[in-house]
Amino acid sequence: MPEVIINGPAGRLEARYHHNKASDSPIAILLHPHPQFGGTMNNQIVYNLYYTYVERGFSVLRFNFRSVGRSQGVFDNGPGELSDAASCLDWLQTQNPDARTCWIAGASFGAWISMQLLMRRPEIDGFISVAPPANLYDFSFLAPCPSSGLIVNGAADRVAPAQSVTDLVSRLKTQKGIVITHDVLEDANHFFEGKMDNLMESIDNYLDLRLGVTPKMLIEKDD
Repeated sequence: MPEVIINGPAGRLEARYHHNKASDSPIAILLHPHPQFGGTMNNQIVYNLYYTYVERGFSVLRFNFRSVGRSQGVFDNGPGELSDAASCLDWLQTQNPDARTCWIAGASFGAWISMQLLMRRPEIDGFISVAPPANLYDFSFLAPCPSSGLIVNGAADRVAPAQSVTDLVSRLKTQKGIVITHDVLEDANHFFEGKMDNLMESIDNYLDLRLGVTPKMLIEKDD
């Protein structure tokens, strides 16, 4: 899991990158929760997402938003973080010019940023949005949602109440052929404490269904 430094709009961005040797391997970029509430690229949700994509043959990038870890800059409450994500996706695509598909995933604040990037980058074919804070941020830009994806949240989430996410899903307008899958996990809170296995089962099942594959490799997880 090589550490990489990416030139972002506000300075360097600290990242971790797994490169799949196949020239046409799919790519995925992962966005972490709120920087001012302890969110980093080592968040357990992001960490597990990273490896579930690795196991399916993706080249995968996760990174720290500006002001987090060794990433430079100051928190910008959205616009700057969106620029960070766009720069990281540019870098990932440069490393994988022949990638056959592109995915994005985000957790909480990162889910909000990821969906904004989804709207701006038509090459993104699929998404996973974990605990999107629909009560705290405006998601009305998803009109229509350009790609099929999974929205998953906890029924016991007090940060982003389940009803707010259900309301978001019901309001989403989609293009023809686009399907939004919504999964609500019983007794799961915003951080999926004690429910990480359930969360990953939901995500793994969705990815296998969409990709039509089972994991190509199992790699020992390390920090």
